[in-house]
Amino acid sequence: MRDHDSPAPERRTRGGRRRFDDDEPHFLKRGRPTGPAPTDPDEPDPETDETWSSWDGALHGPQPHPHWLVTELAAKDTELGVLKTGKEADVHLVRRGLPGTDRFCLLAAKRYRDPRHRLFHRDAGYLEGRRVRRSREMRAMTGRTAFGRQMIAGQWAAAEFAALSRLWEIGERYGTVTVPYPVQLRGTELMLEFLGDPDEGTAAPRLAELRPSPAELRGLWGQLVDALVVLARAGYAHGDLSPYNLLVHAGRLTLIDLPQVVDVVVNPQGREFLARDVRIVASWFAARGLPADLVDPTVLTEALCREAGLA
Repeated sequence: MRDHDSPAPERRTRGGRRRFDDDEPHFLKRGRPTGPAPTDPDEPDPETDETWSSWDGALHGPQPHPHWLVTELAAKDTELGVLKTGKEADVHLVRRGLPGTDRFCLLAAKRYRDPRHRLFHRDAGYLEGRRVRRSREMRAMTGRTAFGRQMIAGQWAAAEFAALSRLWEIGERYGTVTVPYPVQLRGTELMLEFLGDPDEGTAAPRLAELRPSPAELRGLWGQLVDALVVLARAGYAHGDLSPYNLLVHAGRLTLIDLPQVVDVVVNPQGREFLARDVRIVASWFAARGLPADLVDPTVLTEALCREAGLA
């Protein structure tokens, strides 16, 4: 494992300090956009089925915004199809363009499902250490009522948006972790940077879909270790890491699907979540030919625990 010019560990205790997965993450308090939208952004144009850009009514990602991002209020969003379906959410491809110009960008819209059709697997463990002040909400979430499941969906969306924002800022500064740019949060819909082929409208492949050469495999493993070290130093584990939520885009390994990101210091099961993340991805790399001593999950887990201050 190499040394990293990355952030110092964020030491936290189980009380007092607010975190990104509290009721209202600190990132979400950043400036809200003001001023009226051109019209109701949810009202489709009857002729084109376009909607006005939802940018004005949303919480925005880290600044400075990327140069490719269309933020003009006169822009329109067009649905282009489904990129991915999952247990908790579906991801749609959206084109946001400025009418009368060639200015546009492609976005991945992650939409958490209706509570009746949503399956948040193992959410009880992930919710440990996350604070909800109102006892009614906490009872509803614990009892998995329809209202409680909606509350859980809102927590997942806000936690994922805040985690992506934090990791994006770390990645921009240190270059050792890559996530899609979090464009905006609106209700339980996340708009993210689209990673893939813009001409074909196809998403970047997941790691599980690839058959990398030995050299590529070693390089991807090195990128993953770098990312896990940065996460651990910041006090976090992915929480549901697998070859299916790692994309490979332009040679870079990219972390996705972060609603269940775990604060390993505050969550009583933090060490177990971290160890499971490592075990799953290490098994995949070992099965494809990396030497066992290079992908030893016990060695890596202990190293990450030290980085997180858990040793």
